[in-house]
Amino acid sequence: MIRTTKREVARRVFSKEFNASKFKVGGEGEKEAVYVLTPLGLRCNRLFIVGVLLEKDEVRPDSDMWRIRISDPTGSFLGFVSKFQPDALDSIADINPPEIVAVTAKAKLLQRDDRVLPLIRPENINISDFETRDYWIIETARATLRRIKAIEKGDDKLAIEKYHPNIEEYRKAVIEALMRLKEEQAILEEERLEEKKERKEEEEKDLGFKLDEEIIDLSDFEI
Repeated sequence: MIRTTKREVARRVFSKEFNASKFKVGGEGEKEAVYVLTPLGLRCNRLFIVGVLLEKDEVRPDSDMWRIRISDPTGSFLGFVSKFQPDALDSIADINPPEIVAVTAKAKLLQRDDRVLPLIRPENINISDFETRDYWIIETARATLRRIKAIEKGDDKLAIEKYHPNIEEYRKAVIEALMRLKEEQAILEEERLEEKKERKEEEEKDLGFKLDEEIIDLSDFEI
């Protein structure tokens, strides 16, 4: 009988919450997964992120290890890609910043002396688009607000004990992320309307009359 290992679900979290993580849970058994515990109680082994690849730097020449930084509306994720993530390594070679990317990654805490550094180890990196990124922001905001509500109700005692999180700080970050998204969409809508207006003016110039002042009989056109 062949046994397959069930992969951990890739969670959505804003970089602000993830970067404040300092503790791990799990890993007590030989095959038990290790999870990063965030201040709002998310236990994440893998993450799904859609953001802008801002930086891509090879750690050392010909080392096949890249340091990357991916932004979201609340900050940015630090990540490292190496030969141990062959799919991500192949992809990152052909992607140049700035570029919207969708990333599935392992969540890690690097501990050095008294310092804890949250980072990601991408498994897959793919070029994405604004629509996917916007949807990710909305869904991540919803998930964050659910965790805030759980903390307010006292449901996640471990996270409260470890972090004593500032709920208003994270609620404010969610609101700012959504407001920024709303502003971007308003700007894009203005640009679309301006492009539509310019196209209409060009068409009117070519035709020799205003489109909204003439009744066009399509039978006069060979279409």
